Amino acid sequence: MINYTKYNLVFEDDFNSPQLNQNDWLPFYLPQWSSRAASAPNYKIENSNLILQITKEQQPWCREFNGAVKCSSVQTGVYAGKLGSSIGQHGVFNKNCVVREEQTAQHTFLPKYGLVEIKAKGINTLSNVVSLWMIGYEDEPERCGEICVFEIKGWNVKQEKAVIGYGIHPFADPKLKEQFFEETFDIDVMDYHVYAAEWMPEKTVFYIDGQKIKELPQAPDYPMQLMLGIYEVPEGVMDSSDYPKEFVIDWVKGYALKN
Repeated sequence: MINYTKYNLVFEDDFNSPQLNQNDWLPFYLPQWSSRAASAPNYKIENSNLILQITKEQQPWCREFNGAVKCSSVQTGVYAGKLGSSIGQHGVFNKNCVVREEQTAQHTFLPKYGLVEIKAKGINTLSNVVSLWMIGYEDEPERCGEICVFEIKGWNVKQEKAVIGYGIHPFADPKLKEQFFEETFDIDVMDYHVYAAEWMPEKTVFYIDGQKIKELPQAPDYPMQLMLGIYEVPEGVMDSSDYPKEFVIDWVKGYALKN
């Protein structure tokens, strides 16, 4: 069980406002490789839920470097280099990435250690992925590791069970090693569940509905930002169900260790 007594709640969005709170979330996805306009999310806020959507007419967020992948995502920081440079967050998906739109560095929530939780529904459509993950702010190139709080690929969802991904990707961080897991859990991910990662010096612990599922003896040691999104991956089996494809989020919380 999570020991909440050692934490202070420092970030909370329960999506009770009719508009996305841009003091919490930046409404784009890795815009340096594309643009803020091209990577802006489709979403609505309804019944105190953030509903990130992939629509039928939606265009790929970055056709140059990520092909036909579509994305509706929000994040809590952005950092990139000059136009034409290769400096920028999470360019690992394509070694040819260069900055196509310069960004003003900013962040709304950039913790170093703590606890991150989300209450959300998964997805079961055959070409969609939903996830909450954390990446290094990458103001230094080695500060680029990832903590994946949870990831659900719609094609891995069955009735009353699903494969759920979580763990750590080091990318170019030499102090981390690859420890990413995709395991089957006997839960209906189409209902609400709480996914969490507890991030401490030299240790990261993962939870589903308050129950520990894995403890890893490593952790990034630099500030990280949240990445929350739904993706359409057309290289897989295209889903024939109706648009929009939706990722429903009830709330997101972040806690800092007490001094």
